[in-house]
Amino acid sequence: MTPRDLATETTSALDANRGRSLLTVLGIVIGIAAVIAMTSLIGGVRNSLVGELGLDAARRVSIYAPYGLTKSNIDTLEQTIPEYDFIAGGASTATEVTTDKGSIYMQIFGGDNDYLNATGIRPSRGRTWTADEESRGAQVCIVTPDVMRQLFGNPEADFAGKTIKIQNSSFTIVGVTSQSLMTSMGDGSGFAWVPLKCAQTRLGADSSALSEVVGFAKEGVDMNALVEKTKTQVARIQHIADEDIEGMIYVYSMKESIEALDNFMNSFALIAGSIASISLLVGGIGIMNMMLTNVTERIREIGLRRALGATRTDITAQFLAESIAISLAGGIIGIIAGYAGSWALAWIASSTGLVAELGGSGGTMLVPAISLSAVGFATGVCVFIGLVFGYYPARRAARLDPVEALRYQ
Repeated sequence: MTPRDLATETTSALDANRGRSLLTVLGIVIGIAAVIAMTSLIGGVRNSLVGELGLDAARRVSIYAPYGLTKSNIDTLEQTIPEYDFIAGGASTATEVTTDKGSIYMQIFGGDNDYLNATGIRPSRGRTWTADEESRGAQVCIVTPDVMRQLFGNPEADFAGKTIKIQNSSFTIVGVTSQSLMTSMGDGSGFAWVPLKCAQTRLGADSSALSEVVGFAKEGVDMNALVEKTKTQVARIQHIADEDIEGMIYVYSMKESIEALDNFMNSFALIAGSIASISLLVGGIGIMNMMLTNVTERIREIGLRRALGATRTDITAQFLAESIAISLAGGIIGIIAGYAGSWALAWIASSTGLVAELGGSGGTMLVPAISLSAVGFATGVCVFIGLVFGYYPARRAARLDPVEALRYQ
């Protein structure tokens, strides 16, 4: 029997029992749909969380020293540790921010554009400050949607031409962020970012030491080795003894956090997959039951085929092909349904604020990340189920005695 003949016979057999075939694949559809939906949604949440961390978050290193680090210290670190693309510093202060409509007490951060990029602070509307504004310490700011909501009544309010007063100085709003990681972890009062020079000269931020220092490693750098090297160099700058380094200097890379996030997501996916496997098992049993029924109903047909020269291998191949086709059909429907379901779940997660509570972007749609490996795995599982649960019915059909089969009523 040629592959074309086998495909034709398989299609005819399934088409003759269309209703039964559709009911049989339901277990496969549910199981595959659950796997695809959960892996896509988990991938989307991971991408959302990592995207909030800025740039290639795995290359970000946060540096905390007991006495703070100055701009001169940062320059020294960049010279002595060439593994960094750049090192940026930020300063912060807490103060009251007012408009004609009200006031709130909030945290103000100062930094340059490298600092904003490394920490994931990107306006979803508007822009960051220019190099000229940064160098002269212009009174411009980027705010979160919470600030727009509390001071202007609407997080989506048009910010063009709007100003806020910080310590009696007027600042022009040039950009509004999405609901950032920092905002979602805060108390809802909002945050604002201004050029570093402005924060230090006008808002009372410490001009001698930077409250936050962030390094961005070059591609392919060993992050663990970089962390240890950074600790050593910071200790030398601040004259800290080797035995005191661990207790006084804190340097960690976001790679560790991302790996921990991946482990959590993978564990969750494993649990979801284990639950979905129950549906696949039920679906496999359903396929076996259907194929056994088909064998019983087609005993005379099997006998006739054997009498016309079909071998046991031909009969086995025919019934295995039908079993695999049913399973694959369920898998294809399940993949489509699972991806559609992941978008529905993403919409629910985004609209209910679940993603923001986890630290992702609020107010923006969570985008599911369908994985080609998950699709490939689902396809392989379907073929495996078709083979395993179709083998016994196929072998039973092949072992029938042709004479007895022809006499079967």
